[in-house]
Amino acid sequence: MSTPTIARLDPLKLRENVYFSLRDAFTRGDFAPGDVLSLRNLADQLGVSMTPVREAVRRLVAEGALVDTPSRTLMVPPFDARRAADLKSARLALESLVLDQAMDRITPAEIDALEAILKRPKTGPDTLPDLVTNHAFHQTLYRCSKSEVLLPMIEALWLQYGAYLNLIINRPTASMISEHVHHDEILSALRTGDKEKAQAALVADITRSFHVLIP
Repeated sequence: MSTPTIARLDPLKLRENVYFSLRDAFTRGDFAPGDVLSLRNLADQLGVSMTPVREAVRRLVAEGALVDTPSRTLMVPPFDARRAADLKSARLALESLVLDQAMDRITPAEIDALEAILKRPKTGPDTLPDLVTNHAFHQTLYRCSKSEVLLPMIEALWLQYGAYLNLIINRPTASMISEHVHHDEILSALRTGDKEKAQAALVADITRSFHVLIP
């Protein structure tokens, strides 16, 4: 198991910040299915005491990102093909819906901001997909929907999907993925207001990652 890069925190609002820092690490695919986590190691990485980490972990267990095993160890849920298929179906349904709402409300400035995200210098190894940019693009796009109902649901799905994303990027085929091709298609459709093309690009983007796991 590689050691994820988790940013150290400001001492103010520790409980909230610890949770969001760990949640973001899960969402970006920093943890793999079956990983066993240590509260002490997480606390050391974050530069905080055990208490806020313990509270954040309880929330992550409740949200399905972690499981508390009978031996009292914390583990990322192992890979399960049926669960992966359910996540795929849920993501396609909810993200397609929120994209439709976002296209009704998005502004030219917000489209420019999405383009700027795709033009950022790549983070991480050149041979692997840029998960930080991928996450930023999707979340920034979906926030344009202003949906108070759908956004938390999508964030919960990405939290559970993150461990599978870790598996995907470590497959040999990951280096052959043209990672932003569908993002560019979505961006082009946003500029012309073509919902059909935007939806097709989103479906292709979501589906291709799951095909690595459940062909």
